[in-house]
Amino acid sequence: MAFYPILIRAMWTFKSTSVPAIASQMGVLTMKHKVNLTTEQKQQFFNIVTKGSSSAREIRRAHTLLMANDGKTDKTISKTLHISIPTVERTRKKFCTEGLEKTLKERPRSGKPPKLTSSAEAYLIATTCSNPPSGYGRWTLKMLASKLVSLEVVDTVSESTVFRTLKKTT
Repeated sequence: MAFYPILIRAMWTFKSTSVPAIASQMGVLTMKHKVNLTTEQKQQFFNIVTKGSSSAREIRRAHTLLMANDGKTDKTISKTLHISIPTVERTRKKFCTEGLEKTLKERPRSGKPPKLTSSAEAYLIATTCSNPPSGYGRWTLKMLASKLVSLEVVDTVSESTVFRTLKKTT
C-alpha cells in the first residue's frame, strides 16, 4: 500500500482504527463491489440517461453505475450527483449481486391496504345513489360512513375515506 504512512497519520487525526472508514474519508477507492459494464449495458445506460423518459431514480442509478464503471470514487460520485455515499454503495452492490434489471427498477412497496374493498366501494356508491333516510334531503358523509359500519360492510371507516372514495368515482 503506497498510502500506508498517510493512513497511519489519518488514523491518528481521525482517532479511529477502521481502515475502510478512514480510506473513504480520504477519498481513497476501496470497493467491495466493482462495476464492470459490457458495451451493451453502457449503451442501455446512455439511452436511459439521454432520452429522459425513465423515472428520476432510474436515471440517477444509471448515472451512478456509469461513473462507477469509469473508476470514479464513491465520494466523487456522491458529490457530482448530490446523493449520499451509502446510496452509491447500495447501487453498486445491488448491480453486482442482483443484476441490471433489479438495480434499475424499484421493488413494489407494500403500503397500507385500502380500507374499502371493491365490493364495499360498490355498496357505498349504490347507497349514495339511493334515497336518503326519511327526514333528510341527501346523504351526508357521516351518514354514509355509519351506514357502512351498521350493515357490517366494514369494521370502521372515516368520513374522509368515504369522501375520497366518492371523489375517485366521479
